Amino acid sequence: MDHSAFTAILDRTSPVPLYFQVAQQMEQAIESGTLPPGSRLNNEIQLADSLGLSRPTMRRAIQYLVDKGLLVRKRGVGTQVVHAKMKRPIQLTSLYDDLASAQQGPTTRVLSNLVEPATDTVAHVLRVPEGSPVIRLKRLRFACGEPLALMRNHLPEGIADLTTPALEARGLYQQLRAAGINLRIASQSIGARAATAEEAKLLDEPRRAPLLTMVRTTLDDNGRTVEYGDHVYRASVYAFELTLLGS
Repeated sequence: MDHSAFTAILDRTSPVPLYFQVAQQMEQAIESGTLPPGSRLNNEIQLADSLGLSRPTMRRAIQYLVDKGLLVRKRGVGTQVVHAKMKRPIQLTSLYDDLASAQQGPTTRVLSNLVEPATDTVAHVLRVPEGSPVIRLKRLRFACGEPLALMRNHLPEGIADLTTPALEARGLYQQLRAAGINLRIASQSIGARAATAEEAKLLDEPRRAPLLTMVRTTLDDNGRTVEYGDHVYRASVYAFELTLLGS
């Protein structure tokens, strides 16, 4: 069984505890891809010996990363890298763009791409008459081959040529911009809830696993509502990141 080598540069004169120095450098290796998902680490004794640490110190560093969801201990397998949590800034960007800029290898599976009558809620948000035709998209987004988000979107009919091959090749916002639509502003709410049975299966999560939710309404520079999105994300691998400024 192959194991990934891990080394760390430790400053024994630093006030920062050794376990935390090891944990930080291992986390950086996971986030950079040096320790990719699925990597198996040497056992605690071997790691401790290679770094010149005591076994309790090494165990504490690994437990820190287990608690953060970056490592998992599996009986008969050992300690294994799970994934680096994807952080998304709160900006008017698409998930596809964010994953691509973070070199997370975004891919998409289109589950449905239909035109259907607008429900009362969708009609109200898109500001179209109830029952008028709207585009309904349902897509599963992957990062580095691992399911990350289930995205449901409604858009006015005819807003752009949103073919299934195009949606699987590029992000939705890329296609809207290519159609001459200038996305200007969005209102967005973020929450959390348990996964439905369908969502858990598609996202490879346990039943009723916690999911992050995002509901977004996007307007163009003419004040037209061009998108109503209702997305869910795996809380185990995804987080929203906000920057707060003081007055």
